[in-house]
Amino acid sequence: MALKASSGENRTRSTVFLCIVIGMCCFFYILGAWQKSGFGKGDSIALEVTKRTDCTVLPNLSFDTHHSKPASDSSSSDLVVSPAKKFKPCADRYTDYTPCQDQNRAMKFPRDNMNYRERHCPAQKEKLHCLIPPPKGYVAPFPWPKSRDYVPFANCPYKSLTVEKAIQNWVQYEGNVFRFPGGGTQFPQGADKYIDQLASVIPIANGTVRTALDTGCGVASWGAYLLKRNVLAMSFAPRDSHEAQVQFALERGVPAVIGVLGTIKLPYPSRAFDMAHCSRCLIPWGANDGMYMMEVDRVLRPGGYWVLSGPPINWKVNYKGWQRTKKDLEAEQNRIEEIADLLCWEKVSEKGEMAIWRKRVNTESCPSRQEESTVQMCESTNPDDVWYKKMKACVTPLPDVKDESEVAGGAIKPFPARLNAVPPRIANGLIPGVSSQAFQKDNKMWKKHVKAYSSVNKYLLTGRYRNIMDMNAGFGGFAAAIESPKSWVMNVVPTIAKMPTLGAVYERGLIGIYHDWCEAFSTYPRTYDLIHASGLFTLYKNKCSMEDILLEMDRILRPEGAVIIRDDVDILTKVNSLALGMRWNTKMVDHEDGPLVREKILYAVKQYWVGGNQTAVA
Repeated sequence: MALKASSGENRTRSTVFLCIVIGMCCFFYILGAWQKSGFGKGDSIALEVTKRTDCTVLPNLSFDTHHSKPASDSSSSDLVVSPAKKFKPCADRYTDYTPCQDQNRAMKFPRDNMNYRERHCPAQKEKLHCLIPPPKGYVAPFPWPKSRDYVPFANCPYKSLTVEKAIQNWVQYEGNVFRFPGGGTQFPQGADKYIDQLASVIPIANGTVRTALDTGCGVASWGAYLLKRNVLAMSFAPRDSHEAQVQFALERGVPAVIGVLGTIKLPYPSRAFDMAHCSRCLIPWGANDGMYMMEVDRVLRPGGYWVLSGPPINWKVNYKGWQRTKKDLEAEQNRIEEIADLLCWEKVSEKGEMAIWRKRVNTESCPSRQEESTVQMCESTNPDDVWYKKMKACVTPLPDVKDESEVAGGAIKPFPARLNAVPPRIANGLIPGVSSQAFQKDNKMWKKHVKAYSSVNKYLLTGRYRNIMDMNAGFGGFAAAIESPKSWVMNVVPTIAKMPTLGAVYERGLIGIYHDWCEAFSTYPRTYDLIHASGLFTLYKNKCSMEDILLEMDRILRPEGAVIIRDDVDILTKVNSLALGMRWNTKMVDHEDGPLVREKILYAVKQYWVGGNQTAVA
């Protein structure tokens, strides 16, 4: 009996010993993987981040707004990190500084074809390395949809438009706010009634028209009132010395950028917009051999609509009010009609001062396009290569089709079905190396990321952030995951990105723009509530200064606006150090898949502060 007991005891000890060995092997395997990930290399900051991160609790990072109580200058952070440098505020005269549309620099360039109104960015030595001050009295904008109709005067203290456009009902000054009644030069009964006229011809209600381009947008009332019909309008207008039209549009919570039809191509992909619009936008459509209409044709989807209201439409009735001769107006309209025929646009309506053309769905359905002598086709093999490329009087070829009923480039589903459908550019293999499966995987990944974001920033999906920017948008997965009438996203595809994805973003029913982040963005300061950047600093590593990019982010971010940055832990550590010196409160957290993943997420909130007593007044 004693022998049997000894044998059982030995078996028990062997089992325990085996378990200990297996446990130690697992422990050292995990330890090795942890060290390989970069955290075992003596990086005290990364260790502190890993040790103290809790993705559900951010004790020193507040996403609430406290605009009535200016925050102190001291930065609050949950990381044991000292800022590498502290950035000082710029002089108050830079309150509305737009680096690449600076008025003083603009006047040095030719006025021909609006060249002086285009982007002209400062040299590296001329860049400001300070924080653009908000005007004294700046407050958080009203929540949408109230912001559509009211803007705090302190945020845009310019009264010029209230005088110059008084009879046209653009904007009115009432006490400490501006009120936007929704009027316009061409829609005296309001933007809603004007859009009703369009909707009687253009299929706006059924989701066929989702993306629109408004050239010379004014204060973007057309785009503002299209939003409730589920249409996203990309509005642009030149930077004005006093009127600040684009600034008003963004303060209202409406998508807009500073831009002009001049000498370079628009920063949008080909076949992007379902509708383009000009309401007395003062663009000489018949000039330069029809170059501007040809550029609209490039960015207009096959089957898309072009709307022109105001001079010279219906000139026979209105020539006296426009203070122009019959001969001049007749010649202008005839020229526009000729170019439209050359482009194979079909006029589908002309009523009052509004004319509507429709672009053909393919080249096969355009008989005149078959005659090569009647039209000059563009030679570029990449119609989306537009950054600082000269605009030319040529027609951008459409993708080939097999028969006259096929839509060139592929048909698109009505919105919202198109949001998560595989974009035709991907389904047809027009984006090298990207399959439908890869797109669907990307889509699923961003839903997961956004779920994690919203567990940290509880306001992300509530409408607290109206104007949102994704600085490295890819396929627009982030924007698609948060899509809501409460917010909109400016999907920026960097010009140095590996893949030309912006066309696919538009095919999803989202809007965006090409941009090089080594330069300033074409917008006013304080125009975005939340900025998202995934892999951006890795993309621009050794391309330009991290400091310059972060200062530009600070320029366009509202006080108490939020930032979400995804990147490698080593890069985020440097970003965090600079961010603390810019009066941002920060918190770094682990990837959703755990601490062993090198990619981390940095959350930040820009503190509230304003300039001194030298803010600009009208």
